[in-house]
Amino acid sequence: MKIKAVVFDAYGTLFDVYAIQALAEEIYPTHGADIAVKWRDKQIEYTRLITQSDPHNASGSQYFQPFWELTRLSLEYTLDRLKLNRESGEVEKLMQQYAHLNPFPENLSVLQKIKGMGLTTAILSNGSKDMLASAVKSAGMKDVLDHVISVDSIRLFKTSPESYGLVQQTISVNKEEVLFVSSNAWDALGAAWFGFTTHWVNRQGLPFEALAPRPHYSGPDLKSVLYSLGIEA
Repeated sequence: MKIKAVVFDAYGTLFDVYAIQALAEEIYPTHGADIAVKWRDKQIEYTRLITQSDPHNASGSQYFQPFWELTRLSLEYTLDRLKLNRESGEVEKLMQQYAHLNPFPENLSVLQKIKGMGLTTAILSNGSKDMLASAVKSAGMKDVLDHVISVDSIRLFKTSPESYGLVQQTISVNKEEVLFVSSNAWDALGAAWFGFTTHWVNRQGLPFEALAPRPHYSGPDLKSVLYSLGIEA
C-alpha cells in the first residue's frame, strides 16, 4: 500500500539528545558523556515505569507526569547518582539546552523533499507540547511539519498502542499507509507491532533487536528515509 504520511519520532531522531554532552562537560568536567547517556536512559525508564504501572486507566496513567518534568527528574537523579552538585542554576542551564536541542544537519532538506512529494509529515513524541513547540521552532521546522502530536492528551507514553493510535486520530490514513521513522529501535519495534510500516534510523550502527519483526527499512541517517520512499537524496 502506498505511503501517505511520514511520522517521525522527535528525540534522538530529529533532535540530538546527546548534543547535551558538550554543555554537561563544560559544567561537570570529565562527566559530560556519562551524564548524557545516563540522563537519557533514566528518562526513558521513567516513561515505561509510568505507562506499565497503570496501562488500562481510561483517563491515562494516574502516575503520569509530562515529559518535561520527567526530563528534569531524570537529570536530578543522574547528577545524584554521579555524586555531582546539582544547584538549581546548573540544572536549569542543562534543561534550557534540552529545550533547544540541535537538529541533525540533514533534517530540513529531507523534510522539504518529503513535503514536496505531497506526503503528510508529522511528529509523534513522548515530549510535552511546549517542549516540542520549542524544539520545532528553534530548528526551523514549523513549515515542513503538518502535525506535531504529543502523548500528553492520553497520559500514556510510547510504546503503548494508544500512543501510536494518536496518528490515526490526527491524520486520515490506514496503518499501512504510515511510514513511522525512529532512531530508537524499541520505538520502531513498538510501531511495527502496532501495524505501521517502519524505518529505523540506526545512527549508532547498532545490531537489530533480537525481538521480531525487524523494521521494514533502515539506514544510518534521515537521508535513508528518502530511499525508502523512492525519492532521490
